[in-house]
Amino acid sequence: MERLFDLDFQLLHDAVILAISVFVLFLFLSYLLFNPARKMLKDRQNKIKTDIDTANADKEEAAALKLQYDEKLKNIEKEAEAILSEARQKAMKNEARIIDEAKEEASRIIRHAQEEAELERKRAMDDMKQEMITIASMMAGKVVAASIDTTVQDALVEETLKEMGDVSWRS
Repeated sequence: MERLFDLDFQLLHDAVILAISVFVLFLFLSYLLFNPARKMLKDRQNKIKTDIDTANADKEEAAALKLQYDEKLKNIEKEAEAILSEARQKAMKNEARIIDEAKEEASRIIRHAQEEAELERKRAMDDMKQEMITIASMMAGKVVAASIDTTVQDALVEETLKEMGDVSWRS
């Protein structure tokens, strides 16, 4: 038997069987080891892709929320200004109401004081009239007691009027 490159048939046979065995072992290990490793890598790749997609979605959602919050901040500033304006208006109305009440109270006090003054003046006038009546009755008593003539009586009346004063007599 002739050898090919000094290889015998047994060596070639062993080499072919070894190659087939290595191939079968490769397929078997591929099934047992490589496929789970590939599956794990594929799952990891899918998870990373999902995380990236979720992060992008969250980023877009955050941007939308930021715009929404910025809009709300603008509205809050407007709302705060409206509330302050409303509070100012209420304060002005309250101030006007308090001023009106104070004016009414002042006019009531002034009116009351004027009424008191008028009553006091009337009392003084009544007292003056009572005094005049008393003086007139005393004078009448003197006239009757003295039995004097009309010239003396007129003189007494004139004297009494001067003592009391013209203004007191007229009022």
